[in-house]
Amino acid sequence: MLNVLRKQAQSTLIQGLVLVIAIVFIFWGVGANMNNNRNSAATVNGEEITFQQYQRAYDRTVENFRQQFGGQVPPGLLEGMGIKQQVLGQLIQAELLRQGGEEMGIVVSDLVARREIEKMAAFQQDGHFDLARYKDILSRNRMSTTAFEDGLKADLQTSRVTDQVGSFAMVPDSAVHDWLAYTGEEIKLAYVAFDPTGFEKKVEVKDAELSAWFEKNKEKYRSEPKVRLEYLFFGFAEDGKKVEVSDEELKDRYESDKATYQTPEQRHALHILFKTAEGDSDAVRAEKKKKAEQVLALARQGKDFAELAREYSEGPTKERGGDLGFFSRGRMVPSFDKAVFSMKAGDISELVETPFGYHVIKLVEIRPASGRSFEQVKDNLAKSIRQEKARGLTFKRASKTYEEIMRAGSLDKYGQKGEEKVITTDYFARSKPLSGVTAEPEFLAAAFGLNKGELSSVVELKDGYAVIFVNDIQEPSLPELAAVREQAVADYTKEKAVDLAAQAAADLLAAGREKGGIRAAADSEQQVLESDFLKRNSPAAAGTPPAQVLQDGFSLSWKDTFAPAPVQVGNISYVYEIIERRPGTEEADAARLDQVREQLLASDRNALITSWLGRVRENAKIWTNSTLFQ
Repeated sequence: MLNVLRKQAQSTLIQGLVLVIAIVFIFWGVGANMNNNRNSAATVNGEEITFQQYQRAYDRTVENFRQQFGGQVPPGLLEGMGIKQQVLGQLIQAELLRQGGEEMGIVVSDLVARREIEKMAAFQQDGHFDLARYKDILSRNRMSTTAFEDGLKADLQTSRVTDQVGSFAMVPDSAVHDWLAYTGEEIKLAYVAFDPTGFEKKVEVKDAELSAWFEKNKEKYRSEPKVRLEYLFFGFAEDGKKVEVSDEELKDRYESDKATYQTPEQRHALHILFKTAEGDSDAVRAEKKKKAEQVLALARQGKDFAELAREYSEGPTKERGGDLGFFSRGRMVPSFDKAVFSMKAGDISELVETPFGYHVIKLVEIRPASGRSFEQVKDNLAKSIRQEKARGLTFKRASKTYEEIMRAGSLDKYGQKGEEKVITTDYFARSKPLSGVTAEPEFLAAAFGLNKGELSSVVELKDGYAVIFVNDIQEPSLPELAAVREQAVADYTKEKAVDLAAQAAADLLAAGREKGGIRAAADSEQQVLESDFLKRNSPAAAGTPPAQVLQDGFSLSWKDTFAPAPVQVGNISYVYEIIERRPGTEEADAARLDQVREQLLASDRNALITSWLGRVRENAKIWTNSTLFQ
C-alpha cells in the first residue's frame, strides 16, 4: 500500500540498488540493545528487528508471490528460493542503511513526512488533501497512521542517504567519449556453424561402448511408477438434464446481478503531458507550464492534436498521439478525471495539473452508459443457473455414494450392487495418462497421491466428480539395455554427434590459423557465412551469428582475429574469424552526450552505494535468530 501511494505521488525516493533493498510495510523505531534476545528476529548494532516487523514483511512478500501465481504459490517454491532468509536479509540491509544515514546526520522530521502525504493524489479530494479520506484508506488496508508515517519517513531517509552517497559520483568527459567509442566499435565476422544433426550418420555404435555409456546414464531410463485404478465418475451433464429453471428464478437472479450487466459512461480522450517531478524547482515548473500553455494555444488554433502530442508530449502515450482510449469515471487521478467528465466531445481543456505534471486534454468521444436487458441475458442466465444446480445435485450424488462405499467396506463390494458403474483401467504412468477424465490434472494428482489399496475422497473435476481406488502400483525400476536399446542408441548417437561437431569445429579453427583464414581451410560441406558490420548490442536477426559468438569476438584484442576456441551455443559449435574491425564513428550531439553521462553516473552511483553499504555492514555487529529458519 505504502509503495503504491508513493508511486501515485510521483516519488523518486528510492532508485538504483536501493530498489533491491526497499521494504514495504516495515515500521521503523529505535530499540534497546537486546543482547541477542531470542524474542527478536535480529539485532543490528544493538537495534532490534522485531518478530512483528519480520512477520509483516514476510507475509507481504508471500502475498506478492501468491498474486503472481494466481492465488496459489507452487509447493516448495518459497523454501527453494530461501524467502525467509531473503526477507530477513532485506530488513537487516534496510536497518544498516537507516543507521548509516543517522551517522551522516540525515534525519526526516514529522513535518516533512506530512507534507509528502498531503501531495499524494490517493489522499486528495478535488485536488486537496482530505484527512478523512486519508484515515479511511489506511483503515481499509489495516494500517495505522503512525505506522504509515513511520514507513514513509524511513523511505524518505533512505532516499536522502542514497542521494548523499551517490552525489560523490563523477563522470569526466573522457569517460563519456570512451564509452561511446566502446559501444560504437564494429566487427565483421566470417563464421561456420557445426550442427550435430549433420554428424549423426557418422556416429558408429559399438556394443561395448554403448554398454559402457548406458551404465553411466542408466538412471535416465528409470521407469515411472504406474497405477491400475478403479473409479466412479459422476458427470454434471447427467444431472443437468433433471434441472428446471423458472422465469421467477431468472428474474430474481437478473435483479440481484443487475449491476454486472450495466456499463458506465466512458470517455475517449487524448492528452499532451509536460512532466514535473517531486523535487522540481519553481523555475522548472514555471518553464514547463509556459511550454504547456504554448502548445495549448497551438491546439486551439486547430493544429492536429495527435501530431502535437507526438511532437511535444513527455508521457508514455506520446507515440500513440496521446491516445488514452476509453475510460470510465474514477479511473484517472481526481483533477484529470474532473476535467474530462466536465467537457463536451471535441472540447480542449484548460491546463490541468496533476501529480504527473501539466496536461492539455482533448475529449474525442462520449460513450453513454448502457445495459443489457433481461431478455438479452435470459438464455445465458438459465444456462448458468442450470450448471450451478447440476453441480450441487452431482456433488450430493457423489457424496451419498461415497458414504455407501464406506458402509460397504470397499469399492469392490459396493460395485457388486450394480448401482453405479465402476470403471477399471490398465496400468498407466502419470506422464502418459489414459484418455478422458483420467487425463485431467486433478484426477492424476489424486490418483498418484494414493498408496496401493487406498480410496480417495470425492475429487472435483472439470465436468464432474470422481472417487478413485488404487488397485495396484508398479514401482519404478531400472531397465536392462536390451529393453530400451532403441531409445538408448538414439540418445547415444545424439551425444556423440555433438562431440563430433565440436571436434570438426576445432579442426577447422586449427586449419584456418595455418592457412590464413577459415575460408581457405573450409571444405565443400562447410558453409562459411559472412556478417555485416555489427556492434556489441546489435539485435539478433537472420544472417547474424548468435549473441554469444558476437560477444566472444568483441572480447578479442585488436591484434587477434581468430576465436581462441570454438564457441558452443546449445549443441551447435561455432568457429569464427574477424575479417574487419573499425572503431566507433558516432558523432554524438549534446543530448546524446548527456544521456550517456547520466547512464554512467547511475552506474557509478550504484557502485558507490554498494561499496558504502558493504563497509557499513563489515563494521556492524549483527545477530540473527536461527530459529526463524528451522
